[in-house]
Amino acid sequence: MATKTSRAMHTENGIEIRGDIKRIFQVAAQVDKWPEILPHYRWVRVLQRKRRRTTVEMAARRGRIPVHWTAVQEVFPYERITYKHIKGFTTGMDVTWSFKPGQERVEVVITHDFSLSWPLLGDFVSRYIVGALFVKPIASRTLQHLKQNVESGQIAGRRTKGTR
Repeated sequence: MATKTSRAMHTENGIEIRGDIKRIFQVAAQVDKWPEILPHYRWVRVLQRKRRRTTVEMAARRGRIPVHWTAVQEVFPYERITYKHIKGFTTGMDVTWSFKPGQERVEVVITHDFSLSWPLLGDFVSRYIVGALFVKPIASRTLQHLKQNVESGQIAGRRTKGTR
């Protein structure tokens, strides 16, 4: 039997999106466009681009609570997108977006793994505060808005059909 990761917090959010995997992947990978299509994202700043790696500073909201972090995004076309948080409260968090094509739909799953190294409280804060109260709700909204954006014909904040 395989052993589980030593991370205190592991979350998964998934959704099925009607559409072409290339289009869905493109919208998901263009993280600098997220504030145009994801209302809970306040801003995304590209700090550096090197081939398939992009360092970004990101800011979102969980309800009224603002959160921000810096991460390195690595893109593996039509398979997965990974993020490693390198600055902020969630330094060390590993995030993976995976894409599984099906008939007329693509399953998109976001996993987050994180652990604070605080004695006694680290696992509790990682799992129940960071994971349950922040990561799960933000990732859920991200996937719901991505689905709505793609299925309505919107690409990177601009409608391809009709007007805004």
